[in-house]
Amino acid sequence: MSEEIKKQYSADSIQALEGMEHVRMRPSMYIGDVGVRGLHHLVYEVVDNSIDEALAGHCDTITVTINEDNSITVEDNGRGIPVDLHKKEGVSALEVVMTKIGAGGKFDKDSYKVSGGLHGVGVSVVNALSDNLKATVHRDGRIWEQEYERGKTLYPVKATGETDKTGTIVTFRPDTSIFQQTIEYNYDTLASRMRELAFLNKGISITLTDRRNTDEKGEFLHERFYSEEGLKEFIRFLDGSRESLIADVISMEGEKNDIPVEVAMVYNTSFNENLHSYVNNINTHEGGTHLAGFRRGLTTTLKKYADASGMLDKLKFEIAGDDFREGLTAIVSVKVAEPQFEGQTKTKLGNREVTSAVSQAVSEMLENYLEEHPNDAKTIVQKVILAAQARHAARKAREMVQRKTPMGGSGLPGKLSDCSEQDPEKCEVFLVEGDSAGGTAKQGRDRNFQAILPLRGKILNVEKAMHHKVFENEEIRNIFTALGVTIGTEEDSKALNIEKLRYHKVVIMCDADVDGSHIATLILTFFFRYMRELIENGHVYIATPPLYLVKKGNKKTYAWNDQERDRLLEEFGSGANLQRYKGLGEMNAEQLWDTTMNPDYRTLRQVTIENGGEADRIFSMLMGDEVPPRREFIEKNAVYANIDA
Repeated sequence: MSEEIKKQYSADSIQALEGMEHVRMRPSMYIGDVGVRGLHHLVYEVVDNSIDEALAGHCDTITVTINEDNSITVEDNGRGIPVDLHKKEGVSALEVVMTKIGAGGKFDKDSYKVSGGLHGVGVSVVNALSDNLKATVHRDGRIWEQEYERGKTLYPVKATGETDKTGTIVTFRPDTSIFQQTIEYNYDTLASRMRELAFLNKGISITLTDRRNTDEKGEFLHERFYSEEGLKEFIRFLDGSRESLIADVISMEGEKNDIPVEVAMVYNTSFNENLHSYVNNINTHEGGTHLAGFRRGLTTTLKKYADASGMLDKLKFEIAGDDFREGLTAIVSVKVAEPQFEGQTKTKLGNREVTSAVSQAVSEMLENYLEEHPNDAKTIVQKVILAAQARHAARKAREMVQRKTPMGGSGLPGKLSDCSEQDPEKCEVFLVEGDSAGGTAKQGRDRNFQAILPLRGKILNVEKAMHHKVFENEEIRNIFTALGVTIGTEEDSKALNIEKLRYHKVVIMCDADVDGSHIATLILTFFFRYMRELIENGHVYIATPPLYLVKKGNKKTYAWNDQERDRLLEEFGSGANLQRYKGLGEMNAEQLWDTTMNPDYRTLRQVTIENGGEADRIFSMLMGDEVPPRREFIEKNAVYANIDA
């Protein structure tokens, strides 16, 4: 047979991958990516199974352990996964759940009314992507177990002893051939999600233990997360660093149209709107019908009360929806039997029946609260009126931001050195601290696809500024104009036309010192509050310039931290010369290109939002007015910090 015939494309050329094989070949289709985020997602999938047992009323205790080898153990006191024979598959139900994609009790409406996990692929996907997984089930008075290797069973389900407990224990170790970047779990990342789950499911105890690290007492690092009040406590946690405008959290919990709805909200003195929404414990950061219902119920009820109070009589313009949400922190959590998700990341709820359910719930909650708390009601309406007045003041400032065509007489900012490439996907812009570093970056860049926008000094702290002050700020106007996006209308002042974005990589490039970190944080705060879609769509990056240059004769190497510096000094030996870069301006154009801007050698850190509520809390704490929580955060997280109140 000729080589040509052998290479012919035939039916035999088609790979029909099924189940676990497909998961291992295309893991990102199931867990998002095979980096740090996907690694932690494995834990969430297993914990979701235990949470589902809790939602069904059969579990109240979950323990998560990070073992010494970065394997994970998740244990619950639920009913235990069934181990009896599955009639259709001819093997134990435990084996079916662990090795068949799409298998699980979540498709049986009699077993679970609602479910946190999506698509029923959770634990089997974890099994496929682990080099070893062991499932131990306490059920029917006996202990059952089965082990797997990369998704394949090592032996049939077997009984190993007797027990008077019930529950499931899953221990898995991620496969290093899949997770090549790292298999090291971050304690704080897991703690943040466990805390969130405890708030969203009151009455459930979730304990996280890290057997890799010990505290000052020599005990393993651990925390127990438990909430008696649910979302009310969640709101207090998120808003802990803000000054509250009203005495207590407004909250409700109940069922509307057979849909469980839980809402909690509070007004504070800030100028930002912070709405967090969940469906079956899934953070729907793109919103959806439940958030639309919340906004409708809030606006209708508050406007009705404000009109009846007579406080709006002297106002010469209409109150807009945004005005009712300024300074508002709210959480909406619904449980939906068959959620329909849409949007770019499948985290936008599409069930239409949820809108009216949430709207009714919020209306009843607010009507009762406003009637029973007249002083708070008056304070809220006054806040709304101030927001409306500020919105009108911001309208002209916002119009200054809108990018007009060159024919209109207003083009790009004069400071911007643009690139020649017209395709946004190939273009990147560096937001550079200071004119000096900006000049060096302009000389060192590749003019074909790299643009430079120097920023003068520290931009406005948007966390503490009213909206019209934000739009009046020259540096912020330059960022809007350079990026090509416009923000909002009078009706929806936070709508961003991201489709007009001129660069798909927006790189924050600041000095590698305390001031540089502060400026980077100010810029990130601005993006989080006013251009969050840029972060969510993966467009925002942070450049990492080196801290040191180590030279000896003709040999030179850069170091990005103190450990690398010490290693290089030892490697170069006596006579080595050390140069510390205090700022970007100390590098010449060639050095800046080689270390920080050249795509072949640079390191860019992509900015992502793993947990919207936690990000909101940290930004408000770091950039707000309250000093004590900021001091505590810095003392806990900084390696070297000189604390100055």
